[in-house]
Amino acid sequence: MQRMTTRGLEWLSAAADDPADCRRKWADDPRAPYALTVGRFFDVVTVEHRVGMETFDQLLRRGLPFGPVVLDHKACRIGFFLGSRSKEAFVHHLAQETAVPLRYRYPAQGSVVVVPGPMPMTGDRYQWLRAPTRRPIANPLRPAALATMLAASAELLARVDRYSEQYPSPAAYALPLFEETTDAG
Repeated sequence: MQRMTTRGLEWLSAAADDPADCRRKWADDPRAPYALTVGRFFDVVTVEHRVGMETFDQLLRRGLPFGPVVLDHKACRIGFFLGSRSKEAFVHHLAQETAVPLRYRYPAQGSVVVVPGPMPMTGDRYQWLRAPTRRPIANPLRPAALATMLAASAELLARVDRYSEQYPSPAAYALPLFEETTDAG
């Protein structure tokens, strides 16, 4: 879990319909979530938790370009922030990566997304996996990196599930350390 920097807070609050109200709310309660409109400053792609965590891990470990990432514990979804008007590029790259449709949501311009406050705590519903640190620089590689890692993560998890179905748990093959004996004497 990360906390926002001052520059990240300024950028994200500027995306609010009423930036002053957003900053005031976060000044009063830095843990408070806030609903922001999608499409003007950023777009968001959301996926289910398991695929989202694997995708986040792959993007991070490989040093690929990606922006803020938010986690919604209750909905079990992860949201990846992209530059506004990135949908066409994202969908294009995703289609190149897989013929199997992936389950994701790309909220339309004008939809709202709930984001955590600048300092969420461990038990909060909304948390930053990667908090905004500044206004993201437009990067055409972000939609490509996200699409590629989403497809790869979904395929990896599907293979893991198939393996688990095909082969029993290693515990089924475990031998006891001690055999029980009865005293017949």
